[in-house]
Amino acid sequence: MAPSAKAKAAPASNKPGKKPAKEKVFHPQSRKAGQLERSQLRKSKLADASSKRGKNLVAKADRYAFFFHALPPDVPSLSLPEVHDIIQSVWLTRHDGALEAERASRRPGRPPSARELVLLEMKRQDEEVYRTGLTIPDLTDPETITLFRAWEDKSHDPAYLHLLRSIRVSRENPETIVLEHVGAKEADAKRLEKAAEEKEKVDQANREASRKEASLAARDVSKMDID
Repeated sequence: MAPSAKAKAAPASNKPGKKPAKEKVFHPQSRKAGQLERSQLRKSKLADASSKRGKNLVAKADRYAFFFHALPPDVPSLSLPEVHDIIQSVWLTRHDGALEAERASRRPGRPPSARELVLLEMKRQDEEVYRTGLTIPDLTDPETITLFRAWEDKSHDPAYLHLLRSIRVSRENPETIVLEHVGAKEADAKRLEKAAEEKEKVDQANREASRKEASLAARDVSKMDID
């Protein structure tokens, strides 16, 4: 009877296994740790600033969209009293319907609902902003209104709003308009005007230099004739 074959043990590998990569650990007081901490803090600040800018842009777009729909059709521009009338009769009263509904649904003796309190606070904030200065597109300017109406063709993209000339109006100074943003068109015109002024200064300096050179040349010729 043939002896049973013994199973051969698998040969052990002579090659050492690959060591896992060690995670870099820096001493809390080391220079590198300080650099990493400052870098992370900067990224956090940038992210917070970006988030805040995004929220402000959305809030601006919502406010401008309201005035876009409140703007009477087929008018080239509004007078300043008409702008204040839209703010007072439409903008500041836009929550009144919801407030009345909340009050009507409240049982006698019950405190205001959370929604009613939120609406009251929003109305209070609107009144305060208008008292000190509300920023809106310049509805008194025909070119701004033309650009404003074209906003609809851009699907009300908030990035479009920087093209518009914007102003600040207030209840405290109803006859005053404060320019907040000149708008892209006016900014381009001002840049061209400034460039033209700079060019005129250079041309004036060149003309002055040419006159001096001509005067010196004439003086030299006159001196040669005398000699």
